[in-house]
Order: sequence, then C-alpha cells, then structure tokens
Amino acid sequence: MSSAAAPRTPRAPRSLQARLLTTVLALVLVAWGVAAALAWHETDEEVSELLDAHLAQTAALLRLQPLDELDENRLNEAPELDKHQPRVVFQLWHEDQLLARSASAPQEPLTQRRQRGFADSQVAGKAWRVFVTQGRERDVRIVVGELRSVRREIVLASLTSTLKPMLWALPLLTLGIWWAVRGSVRPLSRLGNAVAARQPQSLAPLSTAGVPPEVLPLVTALNDLFERMARLLATEQQFTADAAHELRTPIAGIRMQAQVAQGATDPQERTTALQATVQGCDRATRLVEQLLQLARLDAESAPDSGSTTPLADMAGQVAADLQATAERRQQRLVVREPLAPNVHIPLPEPLARVLLRNLLDNALRYSPEGAEVRLQISAPNEGQAQLIVEDSGPGLTPEEQARLGERFFRALGTGQSGSGLGWSIIVRIARLHHLQVATDRSPGLGGLRVKVRW
Repeated sequence: MSSAAAPRTPRAPRSLQARLLTTVLALVLVAWGVAAALAWHETDEEVSELLDAHLAQTAALLRLQPLDELDENRLNEAPELDKHQPRVVFQLWHEDQLLARSASAPQEPLTQRRQRGFADSQVAGKAWRVFVTQGRERDVRIVVGELRSVRREIVLASLTSTLKPMLWALPLLTLGIWWAVRGSVRPLSRLGNAVAARQPQSLAPLSTAGVPPEVLPLVTALNDLFERMARLLATEQQFTADAAHELRTPIAGIRMQAQVAQGATDPQERTTALQATVQGCDRATRLVEQLLQLARLDAESAPDSGSTTPLADMAGQVAADLQATAERRQQRLVVREPLAPNVHIPLPEPLARVLLRNLLDNALRYSPEGAEVRLQISAPNEGQAQLIVEDSGPGLTPEEQARLGERFFRALGTGQSGSGLGWSIIVRIARLHHLQVATDRSPGLGGLRVKVRW
C-alpha cells in the first residue's frame, strides 16, 4: 500500500518590497529589450540605406573611368590601398568575360542580374548585397558588392556604441529602483512597528502625521476599528458593572429572606419569607435570561434575511401565555381585530416571540391593576405591516421615551421591579433586523403606544 503523501508546506508570501522590486525591474528589462529591438531595426534600416548609397556612388565613380585601356585577354586587379578597402568589391564584365575586379572580389559573378539596380545574392556560400549598372560602353556591366556579414558588423558596432551606456546604467538604475521602492514601503514598516509596539489594552488612535495618502485609508480604518472597540469595551464594562449591581440586589434579597425564614418561629412568617425567596429567585432567573438574550443578540452580526414568522398565530400563543399574569393583576389583555392572518414578520420565530413577549410584559408590568393592554397586527399600506401594543398605564414623558433602550434604564415612580433590559432587547432586535420602533401616547387608552413597522 502506498503511504499518504505528506501535506505540502505553504510557501511564505513574498514581501511587498520584493514584489514591487521584481515587478518594476521586470518591466524595465522588458522595456529595455523592446527599445533595443526597435533600435536594432532602425539602425539596420539606416545603415542599409547609407551603405546602398555608398555602393551606388562607387559604381558611379567606376562608370566614369575610361575602360579602353583594359585588355580583354588579361584580368586586371585593382590594388588594395587601405585596410577597409576589401569591404567593398567590384567586378567589370564585358559580356561574360571578367575584365577587372578588386583584389578581394571573387572570380565568380557576384550576381547574374543584368538590369540596373540592387540585388541580394549567394556566392561561394556567402551572402552579398550588390549594385549593378552599365558602363560607359554599352556591353560593359559594372557590379559593386558588399558582404552581408560586414554590414551586420557595422550595425552591431553602431548599436553597441548606443546601448553600451544603457548597459552600464542598468546597475545604477536597479540600485535607484531598490532605493525608491524601499523608501516607498518604509511607511508601512513604520506602521507595522507602531502597531506591534502597542500594549494589548491600548486603543488609542494611530498618528496620521507623515502618513502618505495611499496608506492613510488603512490608518483611518484602523483608528475607526480602535474607536469601535473602545466603545464596545466601554459598553461591555458598563454592562458588566450594571449587571453585577442588578444581580446583587435580588441575591441580597434572597439571602435576607432566607435568613428570616431560617430564624422564624411563626409558621406564617416562615411561609411569607420563603415565598419572598422564591420571588427573588424568579427575578434573578429572569434577569439572567435577559442578560443571556442580550449577549446572544450582541454576538449576532448579520440577520438571517430568509427567516420570517407568521405573526397572527404566534401572537395569539404569546398573549395566551401571559393571560394568567394579567388575570392575577385583574388586567385585560385584548387581541384586537384586524389580526391580519397573512402578515409575516422578518424574524426567526424565537426572536419574534422574545420581541412580542417583552412588549406585552412591559405593558402589563408597568400598568396598574385593572388596566387594559391591547395588541393589534395590521397591514395599513401595501408592502408595509405593523404591530401595535398599547396600554392604559401612566405612560412616559418624551424624555423618558427617548431613553428607552438604554440598558438598565427604568422610569422612576413606577413602583415595579424590573431590570430595565426588556427595552434593550426590543431595540437590539429591531436594529439588527431593520424594524422601525416608534413610541407615543395611546389616543384610546392614554398610556404608552408602541408601533413596530417593517
């Protein structure tokens, strides 16, 4: 059996400086190569035109020379007077007989062409560029030629003299690019060092002094993140402190009532103390449940956009669950028509229950005995639905309504126990799932009216 292949170790990503340097140098080399190719092409064309003109001029000079003294029975060779003279050779032909040639010219015809003009040819395995013209005598043909290899040497020499300074400048250019790239990424290195040197608990903003415009959005985003984290940390610290304070009150009450029951000699007194102990436990349990609900809501960053809940049946069930609480206080919990059967609220069913239960529980809790609480679900406009909860309690002032949703906030003078977290849960659910919550005074009952729209 073959053994399982070992997992490949992921390659470490290259640094930004190395990538920039490699990319820029590659682009410079490509551009340099293209420029060299274009220079070669242009130089080759210019040199070819110049040397062709030289061939034509040499042929013109030969055409002016008198040829009467040339002996057709003897080959005449022009002497070589200069070391560069063999680069251009000539032949003088009378019909098919070679009358004269330069010393470096071959004995074979440089070309079979008889018409006047330029031509390319191959003689003895060598490539030639030739120019053909007629002499002063009609039967004389003048052929002037030059090796193609010599032309390439001239082009290469010309191009080398042009590109050699560029080749010498390439190392300097590389050093300059390295220096420029290194200086360009230095602000990122300083930013990384500044972040690495921060204490874990430090949420102070990073300095933007001397930060390049390209790096400024990153620094600004980091500072915004630090600010949000600072606000969140402050909120959590305040929440923890308030929660500890709120939990201390029922726990202290439970302890006190337990001590009363422990030392009571009268059965009735013991029973009363134990009942108060149970109520304190219930209050602490509800406070812990609300804290857990808020913690779960705070941890939820994005709602499930596909979850909806039919509101009518669920609202009837929640109202039925709270009916016993209302009857104990001689209150009326009324579900009013129209209770639109096809209205869906954009919430998962557990959150929809939490929202509605907190709305109804607050209305019952802060309304006096004999009060009425009404629940209504309607769709007043096409594409819009609303849930209305109103009561006949004392209501809230505009200032108190503006503070609804603050954690552990309770209106003074109600005489009711509570944690002040119910409205925090309502507002958090509404904000997370894009519901609109509005409060005002109920025109029919005189107490608080809450409208939840979506």
